[in-house]
Formats: sequence, C-alpha cells, structure tokens
Amino acid sequence: MAFNQERFDRLIQKLEVFANKQPHLYKLHVAFLATLGYAYIFLVLAVTLTLLVSIIFLMLNAQSVNASSLKGVIFLLVFALVLVRSLWVSFPPPTGLPLQPKDVPNLYSLTNEISSKLKAPRFHHILLTNDFNAAVVQRPRLGLLGWQQNYLIVGLPLMLALPPEQFRAVLAHELGHLSGNHSRFSGWIYRQRETWYRIIKGLGQGGNEVSSLIFERFLTWYSPFFNAYSFVLARMDEYEADRCALELTGEQNAAEALINVEVKARFLERYFWSSIYKQVETEIEPPKMTYMAMQQALSQRLHQEITSSYLMEALTKETNNADTHPCLTDRLKALGYIFNPQQELAIFAPIEISAAQKLLGNRLEKFIAHFSQTWREEIATPWRQKYADLQQSIATLKDLNQKAKTQQLTLDEATQRAFLTFEFEGEEAVIPLLQEIIHRDAHHASANYLLGQILLNKQDKTGIEYIERAIEQDSSIVIEGCQTICYFLQQQGKIKEAKSYQERAVNYHELILKAQEERSSVREKDKLESHTVSDIEVNKLRQQFSHHPDIKTAYLVQKNMQFFPEKPFYVLALKREVSFLEGIHETDHSKLVNSLLQENEFLGNVFIFILNDYLNMEKKLKRIPNSMIYQKKGKK
Repeated sequence: MAFNQERFDRLIQKLEVFANKQPHLYKLHVAFLATLGYAYIFLVLAVTLTLLVSIIFLMLNAQSVNASSLKGVIFLLVFALVLVRSLWVSFPPPTGLPLQPKDVPNLYSLTNEISSKLKAPRFHHILLTNDFNAAVVQRPRLGLLGWQQNYLIVGLPLMLALPPEQFRAVLAHELGHLSGNHSRFSGWIYRQRETWYRIIKGLGQGGNEVSSLIFERFLTWYSPFFNAYSFVLARMDEYEADRCALELTGEQNAAEALINVEVKARFLERYFWSSIYKQVETEIEPPKMTYMAMQQALSQRLHQEITSSYLMEALTKETNNADTHPCLTDRLKALGYIFNPQQELAIFAPIEISAAQKLLGNRLEKFIAHFSQTWREEIATPWRQKYADLQQSIATLKDLNQKAKTQQLTLDEATQRAFLTFEFEGEEAVIPLLQEIIHRDAHHASANYLLGQILLNKQDKTGIEYIERAIEQDSSIVIEGCQTICYFLQQQGKIKEAKSYQERAVNYHELILKAQEERSSVREKDKLESHTVSDIEVNKLRQQFSHHPDIKTAYLVQKNMQFFPEKPFYVLALKREVSFLEGIHETDHSKLVNSLLQENEFLGNVFIFILNDYLNMEKKLKRIPNSMIYQKKGKK
C-alpha cells in the first residue's frame, strides 16, 4: 500500500494520542521498530553467509569447481560485502570554529554547569558557527557500535541576538536532548533515524535486481512506519527539552528566548542581510565588517513595526508534520506562558550585554573579525558579478525609459522595465507601469502578482483580486499567493477568511506532495504510453547517447499522471554494456545518470533508470509504439 502524505498525517495523529495516553508502551513500540530493521538486515546477511559457506563446502567435498558454482560464490560474496558496507555507517564530524576552554572559560563553565544539573554528558568539542542556531550532535565513532563523541554547536549570530539568561535557556533546551533524566532513549532513537537514512542509501547503492527484490518490499513498509513513530517521539522530546529550559531558567526566560529567536531569525534573514546585499548596487566590493554591523543591529531595539509583524507571523503559524519542532504558540502554551502584547517592548529592549559578550569575553572581537573575513572571501566573486549585472540592468532601464518617451514598448520590454523599476526605485514608482501592462494584458501573471503584493502591503484589499488573477495563470504561485493573502487578512482581523486561504495553501501543498510521490518512481504496474517529445529533442538525445559508448539501447516513454497531468512526466530507460561485477554496483550507473542530467536541460523533467537493474521492464517498453529512440550501431 502506498504510504502517501495523507496517510502519514493520519498515522501521526493516532500516534500522538497513543503516546500521550501510554508513553511507556509507546516507547516500547518505537524500540521494537528500531531493532526490527537491524534484525531483518542481519537475517538476510546470515542467510547469505550460510549459502556462501554451504556452496564452498559442497565444492570442497566434490573436489571440483564448475562455472555456475563459482559465479554463485562471487555473487553471494559481493552481495554480503554490499550489506556489510551498508551497515558500516560513518558520521562525518560537524564543522565549525573549535573553541578551547582556555579561550572561552565562561562558555565552558556554563555548559558544564547545565550538563551537571541535567545529568547530560560533557562535551568533547564546542564549535562556533555563523548560523543563527544552537545544536547538540552525538557522533558515534564506531558507527552502529556507538562510542559517542559529543559536540555542542553554537552560532555567533544567536549569541549576539540574546541576553545571557535567554541564551542559557537555549543551551538548557539543547542539552535537554541529552539529559539523563529522560532523554537518553530519545537520543538513541534520534541517532537510529539518522543511521537508517544512511543504511537505506547504502542499500540503494547495491544497485542489483536481487537486492531490490529482497529489500524493496520490506523498506517500503518499514521506513514510513519507523519514521512516523520516531517523528512523534522527536516532537515529544522537543517539549521535554523546553521543560528542561523552564526548570533551569524560569518560565519568563525560557518563553522570551523562544520569542526572541523566532523574531530575530526573521529580522536577520529579511532585513539585516537584505540591507547588506543591497549595497551591491553601489559598492563593487562586499563590506568588510559585516558581523560587527550585525552585533550593532541586534543589540539595539528593533523597530516596533518590524517586531510586531514578525511576531504576529510566528504566533499564527501552526504545528505541522513537515518539522518535528512544534510551533511557537504550542511551545509557549506548554510552558504555561501567556503572551501579553504589552510585554513586547520589554522582550525586545536593547541588549546591554549580549550572551556573546559575556561568554566569549575578549575573544569576541577576534571571532567577529574571523567570520566577517570568511564571509567576505566567500562572497567576493559572486558579489562582483552581481555588481556588474546590476550596472548592466541600470543601463538597460535607462535605455528602456528613454525608448518609452518616443514609442510604445513591446509587452516583454514593458515587463522588463517595470521589474527593473521596482528593483531600483521601489513600489510607488512601479505601480503605474504595472497598471499599464495589465491594461494591455489583463491576465499577465507576473504583473498582476507584483501589483497585488504592493497593494496588500499598502493595506489595500483590492490586491487580493490581482493575486487571484495571477494564480489562475500560474499554478506555481498558488501557495505563496494564498499565504500572502492569508497574512494580509490576519492583519485585518478577518481570521475566518484568512483560514480559508491557509487551508487552500495546505491542500495545494498536499497535491504537490502527491504529485512528487507519483513522479518519484516508475514501476511495472504503472501505465506508460508513447512520448510527446519533439523530434528535435529526440535527435539531441540520440546525439548525446552516441558520446557514451556503454549505452546499448534507450527507450523514451511517458507515464500517465493522476496529479497535474498537464505537466508531462517522461521516463528514460537505458540499457548498458557492463561486466558481471560492474552490474552489481550502482556507482557507475550514477555517474552515467548524473552526466546525462548535466549535459541536457530537457532531462531535468525525466525519470532515468538503468534497464540492467529492471530486466522485466524492457519487454513492456518494447510494446509501446516509438519507445525505442536509440540503439548502438552494431547492436540488435
């Protein structure tokens, strides 16, 4: 049975009820599922080794070696190696700037204090990054055998954004995930989730038909169930970690830390970095001390209109199954914190001493310089290219404005002029240009959408009509358009109308997920039909295949789609010349597929698979008219 998003959501809902009513029994179920997966793999490995030993034993007793027995031994040996390789899961260490106890004693002292109170393990490494985040990572040195290496990862922007007590709450939350009081089991399950993702990937790299036959049915059933069970546990663990922060820092600090993180993350992404990158319009080189500017921006009181807008957005967001983290409203409710809008000024008051200043001490200036320089070096080349492009765009806008004085621009020229005007001169300047485009073409999607956004920003409800008109013409903006209208209606206090647009966005998102699932694989039972690709594109493919001497035959068909049938989904099946040993591994197949994808943009909308791994499909493909588009010369 297909395990689609709708079924996953229903299962999550049932499991949450089960977990709340009988948490201990629920954890037993999760533990059983975690071990069941390993049991299946080890069973297959045991059977494989038994068969291997049996064949070798029979060969020794018979004192003769025939070709079939030798092939069987080689096949079983390689298959066993594939399984062992899949189980030997490696976890690369996280990256960041290592912090030494002698350099940041206050941070280590705080971390050790919280670890002691929560009975969490000590950290072997503390890494400083440029992310607005904090996290704990347990890296098993011996893969499945464990021997954990503990990392604490803290982001400099986060430390600059929070006062010490709120950052302490964030650390308490993160260390709560490793707390000996309640979360060791959850931590183990979390590592099993990561391990299974890697094992499934490793098994996929086995790439032979027998491996697919043995594991596909089991993993099709097992993976979604284990993901759902462990997903609910991971969400429960988020609430438990919040309670750790509550116990150590108090309700106010724990709650205000959550609020500050939500708002200031949006501030950095949408306001601060936007203002930094806007400098490319006038500066040929990126700024030198970006993180110093960040420190100054985060230490000041944010503009009340900005904080109110970002906070409202965060508070209206609902918990969903796209993320194990609950929404802000649910987390505050679980802490027993009732938000009062009058408290907003206090929460976003200027920071006299940030967590970065207190915990990083006199090394802070060095870290700020390091991340500023690193960012500048990484962005230098694309920054200069963007500057050159913008100068060209400015020149283009100047030419279009000049041309518009003497003659009517084409619709494409008018559209280009409008969007360049919006980019360089802002909303007010572009409104009459957009209205002119819409007067010429009432259903112009991009012009309607931009004008609708601008009008809603000006609190003009007529913007809804323009966005609706744009959505009719371009389905790719349905979700974004509905969310834009939803946010406007929420600001207007029209909650019921806003909810209808929110539901519309959610329903469309579910359709997209179903379409993605439908397009994620090709099976024998799928309905395949003749392709509708032009002869020009087919000839391009033939020319491309001729550059790959290992491609013997190529078939191109079209899969009949239930969701978004107007968007064709093509299937390209290739048969390769490979040796016996090469046929067992997927590595060479991946190189070929990646090479084809890079060489031809058309193939970005195609599902490509190698027929060597799916021999039964070739007979089906041959029965479809005009399916064979290439055959290597000299091959029949």
